[in-house]
Amino acid sequence: MLKFKIFLAALVAASFLTLPGCVWSKSSSLIKKSYETSLESSDSAMLSKQADSTFAAADRTEVSAPVTAMSDTTQTPTTAGASIESTFITEAAPITAESISALPPGTIVDEFLSSEEIVSGCFYYDEISDAVFARMDDNSYKVDCSVPLSDLRYVRVLYYGFDDSVHIGELVVNKKIAQDMIEIFRGLYDAKYQIGKMVLVDDYGADDNASMADNNTSAFNFRMVVGTTKLSNHALGLAIDINPLYNPWIYVLDGKAVIDPPSGAQHADRTLGNLHYLDHDDLCYQLFIEHGFTWGGDWSSSKDYQHFSKTT
Repeated sequence: MLKFKIFLAALVAASFLTLPGCVWSKSSSLIKKSYETSLESSDSAMLSKQADSTFAAADRTEVSAPVTAMSDTTQTPTTAGASIESTFITEAAPITAESISALPPGTIVDEFLSSEEIVSGCFYYDEISDAVFARMDDNSYKVDCSVPLSDLRYVRVLYYGFDDSVHIGELVVNKKIAQDMIEIFRGLYDAKYQIGKMVLVDDYGADDNASMADNNTSAFNFRMVVGTTKLSNHALGLAIDINPLYNPWIYVLDGKAVIDPPSGAQHADRTLGNLHYLDHDDLCYQLFIEHGFTWGGDWSSSKDYQHFSKTT
């Protein structure tokens, strides 16, 4: 009877070993446990040693599925409820700047930046693709937008977040300042300068106040200057707002003082000091000025501490 059980157990083990495409990992220990407990208690001790050797051989022939190096980002919601298609980077394929560019904005990418070539390749600009325009259409790029789409560029950069991790950032700007953006944000990246967030304002339905309240750095948005019928420099893609929650716009409208975003009121007093306050000693200020931009913090009629713009 014992010989028959040994023969039967060996036959079962052999059948699992010869299954095509069988992956032996956790399943081998589960099969082993099931196999051992199916024997009578009086025989299990005698067979244990043989079972151990059988499953050890199976484990040595293990075929593993590719290991995923980054979690699935399928349908990751943005602040405004937009969604982004899933993207994977696996150990089975080499990591390149091109594969990183397929990841959604905001993704943390520290572990993939293994060379200067990869880092440099993550700073680039391109014409507005159909996929990007689908996000902009009737949001930042409104029906009456007078700026030709061909005048705009989609910019991708890397930046250090407030969490000290490296994130993917994105902007839409006028083609005349696209190279400026690459050079400025590369300088900020090299200095580990912190940016709160950097996604298109379209992720907020082109609601500038919602974007500012979320401390989102953004550029193009076809709109008027608040309280006027004059096009903002943002409408031309020639202006950018940096860390706006910590650098609010302070102005007077209809005789009343206004702070935008309202949640940034605590940062209106610039004497308090904060790591994220823009001023003349700040690296971000210095880089923008070097590239020919003017700063809203130097205006006399109002103080727009977040704002840099360029006349071309």
